[in-house]
Amino acid sequence: MRPHDKPARAGATRTPSRWTPWLYLAPALVLIGGLLVYPVYELGLISFLEYTQAQVSGGRPTSFQGFGNYAALFGDPQFREVLVTTVLFAAACVLSTLAVGCALAVLLTRVRALPRLALMAAALGAWATPAVTGSTVWLFLFDPDFGPVDKALTWLGLSGFEGYAWTYDRYSAFALVLLEVVWCSFPFVMVTVYAGIRAVPREVLEAAALDGASQWRIWRGVTAPMLRPILVVVTIQSVIWDFKVFTQIYVMTNGGGVAGQNLTLNVYAYQKAFASSQYSLGSAIGVVMLLILLAVTLGYLRLLRRQGEEI
Repeated sequence: MRPHDKPARAGATRTPSRWTPWLYLAPALVLIGGLLVYPVYELGLISFLEYTQAQVSGGRPTSFQGFGNYAALFGDPQFREVLVTTVLFAAACVLSTLAVGCALAVLLTRVRALPRLALMAAALGAWATPAVTGSTVWLFLFDPDFGPVDKALTWLGLSGFEGYAWTYDRYSAFALVLLEVVWCSFPFVMVTVYAGIRAVPREVLEAAALDGASQWRIWRGVTAPMLRPILVVVTIQSVIWDFKVFTQIYVMTNGGGVAGQNLTLNVYAYQKAFASSQYSLGSAIGVVMLLILLAVTLGYLRLLRRQGEEI
């Protein structure tokens, strides 16, 4: 070895190739492709075909309809009404879930260990309860004959709630479903936001308190901006979950309410695809829901990137 040559250092690291991250992601991408991409492809394909019970049984050949199913869908006044109802109901569920979850997350930072443990256990119990079980329990609580809620309201002097059928009226049925959705959804927001609050440096909060800021000002001006990446995640998750609510609506309103007054897009798609055997229309509704959720998610992320937030 020549004098000016330097020996290679022991343990020297090599610069990873730009394909290295993709090699690590390859197993997950293959799994996602099998579980997500292919079903979405089949969903989109069926939405462009005439695919009813006659085609399933082999009585009639499958024919290509182009955008005919989508034209029939958007030309249906009931679909447009259900679409607007779904958007409004999902927005109410998301806002309520975020409000309850964030409020309880802040409360967890203010109470002692034992009450905090009890609240966490109760919330996680609600989160772990299957949707069918939770919906059945809420139906019993608000049952007009045996439910304790109507009896308690009547005992308080509200005679109008004696034997009141909550699922018969459109708005009270939606309110009842909203309460159940929030009840089983807020624990995710609460636990996630609580973990984010605990990660905020205490020195920052103490400095804001010494400057005379109230608890609300500290939350709005200090804590919430630092938690914005976490709030982005829980908001997007809540939008996806609440926009495609099915079990609660189907169980608590007996398949969509009286004359379909409590239909949402997921239940409407189920009725079209399986109750009416119009599988192509049901698939078209599924594609519309997918596009709406993608548009909302990508639009929200783009807005945050314009504001200079890291995602």
